[in-house]
Amino acid sequence: MIEFWRSSVGKKNIVAVTGAILIGYLILHMVGNLNSLYGPGGDEPRVDWYAHWLRVFGEPLVPYAFVLWVVRAILLSALVIHITGIVQLTKRNRAARPANFPAKRIGRSVESIAMLGTGVLILAFIIFHIMQFTTLTIDVTPLKEGAVYANLYYVFQKWYFVAIYLAALLLIGMHLRHGVWSLFQTLGLDGPSRNAKLRHGATVFVVILVVGFGSIPVLFFADVLDPPNTAAVVTALSGVAA
Repeated sequence: MIEFWRSSVGKKNIVAVTGAILIGYLILHMVGNLNSLYGPGGDEPRVDWYAHWLRVFGEPLVPYAFVLWVVRAILLSALVIHITGIVQLTKRNRAARPANFPAKRIGRSVESIAMLGTGVLILAFIIFHIMQFTTLTIDVTPLKEGAVYANLYYVFQKWYFVAIYLAALLLIGMHLRHGVWSLFQTLGLDGPSRNAKLRHGATVFVVILVVGFGSIPVLFFADVLDPPNTAAVVTALSGVAA
């Protein structure tokens, strides 16, 4: 396995697989977030119930939040391996270039040229997002543990947070559009007869993902989604305390 990682081909394949893991998480995360569209509900918003379910999943066979932490560990490992592989491959590519390698690259899309830059910005956004909604460190609104719907509502009443998240989604879309296509190439799933379909499929996938995630801050900011019920917030907080 170590020799496979050391080779450029092996490293590219591992980067592709870890990228697929991260993409799979994005899909599940989007589906989970869309529970916000059910609104504040009665006693408990659906998205709060979903967040609580993620923590109690597997009980009593495993401890509270055990499965959630396992998923987090897998995602963190995939992210670290993905970034490490890309950085090392980039260094190898640059080292292999002739001294007078032309700076102008013909036939490459904007997304492919900007992959490293968008990747760095996305990593910065991931850290920001975790600090805001997971550790609750950025509590401008402020935020309450367990009150997911209320946290989303009050954060996205601020136009600058909406702008940050929409800008981040555009960067993620750019990164993924090329990343998904590269994944197909690396894993040998492309071919002359299906390249066009794969490219269009990558574009459609990215649009669905960006619209799915982006609809939440927009709908909260536009007051399409109702404010949280005070009773529901109390219920969420009592569930955390329990």
